[in-house]
Amino acid sequence: MNKAVFLDRDGTLNVEVDYLDKVEDLILIQNAEVALLNLKNSGFLNIIITNQSGIARGYFDLITLEKIHNELLKKLTVGSVTLIDDIYFSPYHSSGIIEEFKIEHEDRKPNTGMIVKAIKKHNINISESWLIGDSFTDMKCASNAGLKKILVLTGYGKKHLKMCEENNILPDFIAESILEASDYIINFKN
Repeated sequence: MNKAVFLDRDGTLNVEVDYLDKVEDLILIQNAEVALLNLKNSGFLNIIITNQSGIARGYFDLITLEKIHNELLKKLTVGSVTLIDDIYFSPYHSSGIIEEFKIEHEDRKPNTGMIVKAIKKHNINISESWLIGDSFTDMKCASNAGLKKILVLTGYGKKHLKMCEENNILPDFIAESILEASDYIINFKN
């Protein structure tokens, strides 16, 4: 079985811009590629799971999202090594305006649909796997899936830490950045 790090996208890997809808606004968080390379070299799969309700809300479409993800994969390639093993996204939101995506869906975090799909596809051992994110929703998703969880203080992390504490969804570790989170995972002893 494989071990994996599930990664939120916006605010965790790239700078949060509230509904990233242009390739030119995609800016990696400092040392994101170093963090992912270190995880990969330590035997982890790097899998992005991202809510993209901007699609349901009509802010951008699936073609735009694909262009952004293609650019992200290009930026997260070192030499011939692609640092991301898979990307899952949820275009759904119940208050959206695009009928097809205007629903509650198991894929939308904090639900675990994207994680369940990845576990099946990549034969992942949940007990050896982690989720890194910058929001209460990410920590709740990790908790729902039985993953160890790290809250990064980039993106919405500082603002959502209090919400995590108030709701007793406590991260296993609080990291200043994706790089500090990756170091913690690599050096973690059960």
